[in-house]
Parts: sequence; structure tokens; C-alpha cells
Amino acid sequence: MIEVQKVSKFYAGKRAVDDLSFSILEGEIVGLLGLNGAGKSTILKILGCFLLPSHGDARIGGHSVLNDAALVRRLIGYLPDTPPLYNEMTVSSYLHFVAELKEVERSHRGSAVAQAIDKTSLESVADYRLQELSHGYRQRVGIAQAIVHNPKVLILDEPINGLDPIQIVEMRDLILSLKGQHTVILSSHILSEITKTCDRILVIDRGRLVAEGAEGDLRGSAEQQLGVSVEVAKISEAQLDELRGLTGVRQVELTRPGEDYARLNILCEQDLRSLIAKTLINSGVDLLGLCKQEAELESLFVKLINKEAKHV
Repeated sequence: MIEVQKVSKFYAGKRAVDDLSFSILEGEIVGLLGLNGAGKSTILKILGCFLLPSHGDARIGGHSVLNDAALVRRLIGYLPDTPPLYNEMTVSSYLHFVAELKEVERSHRGSAVAQAIDKTSLESVADYRLQELSHGYRQRVGIAQAIVHNPKVLILDEPINGLDPIQIVEMRDLILSLKGQHTVILSSHILSEITKTCDRILVIDRGRLVAEGAEGDLRGSAEQQLGVSVEVAKISEAQLDELRGLTGVRQVELTRPGEDYARLNILCEQDLRSLIAKTLINSGVDLLGLCKQEAELESLFVKLINKEAKHV
């Protein structure tokens, strides 16, 4: 449904997007993940026909953003980082206005607006002026205007930016409810939310694609070391040295969070949990527990960015 082919974008000689290529299948929800200034909004503006690429091309539904922009605009619904709202209008009148701009047939506009209001749970504020709405409801109206003409593709730029925790959950549920009805591409820098919302993640750094896949795939590409957490009743320095001497063990850190047990944080080049357990037991250590340490999403993202930076 979406094909980005070697796209680059320059601003006054400065490269914002760098030879970027990716594809998104029909019905997928895909997230662009990156730091502020990574190029996410520029990519979405190119897909939304608000910017032309300096090089390369992007296609939506087979239509080029360079040569078929009018056709592309009919296929997409776009929510920029700041929703394009007119504060003096009511929610309902604004959506009718957008439906007219999107060339929804006059006989269908009423039902199209009603469906958009229903999907975004705006019934209780349909007659409110936009200036009276909270930030969360304004974001909902932004999505309603993007779907009022039932587009095949939704482009959402930071849809949860500035929302409180309850509003974030509501927005996540709203986006997930659109799955299957639309192909969705969205951007965010909130790592935990993008993994809960998206089928696949594209990690963007300095306008380049540095990794892609589901969260598990990204962990696999980022983690060159495996962390193992071990709890023991007690352990001697000699037994610690035996662990440190195992092939593939990079580091052994000892902490004593309690008087009756100790914790070992072990970094390995590969999964050595079985060997670690056997070594401890054979050396007479009273083993209380052993498990793989999962990397935090934040450290995962930093690893991906740093990994790419070494190749630049």
C-alpha cells in the first residue's frame, strides 16, 4: 500500500531524510520511532503530499506523490502534529466542512460525519465549539477529520503527543480500533506506546532507517550481549572467579540486596544460562533463582542508534 523508494529531502543544503526506503502492506499499523529531529515528520509530510522529495519517490496505492499528488490525497487522511482546527466552529460543523473539502458526496456527508464521530467517541461534544475542547478531545477531532472520507491510508504525526496517561490509553484503543479498516503509519518518540500500538516499527535516526521489525526483532538486532540475573544464598570470591573464567562471560557484578542472599548480574556473549547454573551448582553454591534480563525499551533504542552511529 505504501512504497518509499530511495527518498531524500534537503532543507537549505541540510539533509533531513537520507536515501530512505521501506514498504507497508495494506491493513498494517506501522510506527516511525525516532528522536526529535530524526526526520519522522518530514517523511510523513512527503507521504501526505505537503512536501516533495529532493530525490526518490513514494507511492501510495500505486500512485506517485511526484506525479499523482491529487490521487494520493484522495487515498489518505492526514493528522499533522498540530490538528488543523477552526476554533469558532462546532465539532459537527467542522467535520461537515472537512467532508465537503474531501469531496464526500452531499447525500453521504451526514452519515460520513456520524460515522467519524462514532469511531472517535465524540458524541458528547459534537455541538461544542472546538475552542472549548480539552487537548485530548482536540486530538480525537483531528483523527475524525482524517477519517471522515474513509481513506485507505491514515498518516498520524505524534497522535499521543501532550496527552495525559488516561488520554494516551484512549488514543491507543482508538488507533487499534481502526486496524483492518485503514493502513496506518504514525510517528512517536514514546517507546512503550508505539510497541503496544503498531504491528511493526521503523527506527529512524538522522533521516535513515536503522532498524525495522516487531519489538522482538528489534531486540534481536540490538542485543549483542545477554544479561543473566542470578540469586544465590551465598558465594565466595573463588566461586565468583570461576564464573568470570567461563568462555563467553564478559562481566559478573555482585550485589547484596538482602542479608540472606546475593544477586549476580552477568553479561554474556550468548545464552549461557545452562552452563552458569551447572557451574554454580557443581561448585557448591546454593542457587535460588536464575533468569534472562530483558532490556528496557529505552536502552534498546539507544543501542540501535549507537549501533548505527558506529557505521557512519
